[in-house]
Amino acid sequence: MPELVYPPVIAAAKTMFRVLDLKITIEGAHHVPRTGGAVLASNHVSYLDFIFCGLGAHESKRLVRFMAKKSVFTHRISGPLMRGMRHIPVDRRAGAGSYAEAVGALKRGEVVGVFPEATISRSFTVKELKSGATRMARDAGVPLLPVALWGTQRLWTKGRPRTLTRRHTPITILVGEPLDPSAYPDANAMTGDLNERLSTLVDRAQREYPESPAGPDDTWWLPAHLGGTAPTPAEAAALDRTSP
Repeated sequence: MPELVYPPVIAAAKTMFRVLDLKITIEGAHHVPRTGGAVLASNHVSYLDFIFCGLGAHESKRLVRFMAKKSVFTHRISGPLMRGMRHIPVDRRAGAGSYAEAVGALKRGEVVGVFPEATISRSFTVKELKSGATRMARDAGVPLLPVALWGTQRLWTKGRPRTLTRRHTPITILVGEPLDPSAYPDANAMTGDLNERLSTLVDRAQREYPESPAGPDDTWWLPAHLGGTAPTPAEAAALDRTSP
């Protein structure tokens, strides 16, 4: 089927990036295979992460099919776009169908994007990962690549007002080396390695980020262990339980 929706959406997004003069740094894009299936497993700090994670695959000329909650597909504005870009709806009450659709896409040679933390991390550190991404890679026999995003939370994240017109914001996208499913005895071992590699990439992106908070009122976007005022992982977990 021809791609009628995805390319114009990418072009529009890139135009907006230029208008806002976003300072986008992408490293490791060469790890994304130019052919065949692959899973991109990204950390999750912003509602915009799927846009920037997908950008990490652009050098390889790949279109990423993201798994996203079903409600996004039924929304009157986002729904037609999500369906047109052939993303994969996830019904958390009936996840087996979504999982099978994702594995089928991988076996057909598609790149599938997953946020294995399931929800945005309010602490801006990597939460405990669900095993779905690694199970998909194993069942489809495709590589899994960790992707670290940083800076996207400054545009739009959970519990903060949207600042979609914010200019000159640095955005970091780090694509890590692929994990080969055949090298792991089971999905749990692979998920543990993914967690370690993703956490290392995110920590590097945070420590090498080219901007610091502008003042005491601007420390919200930094994790607590780096001197920011974001919730600690324990505080974030408590917040998730009371206001998911």
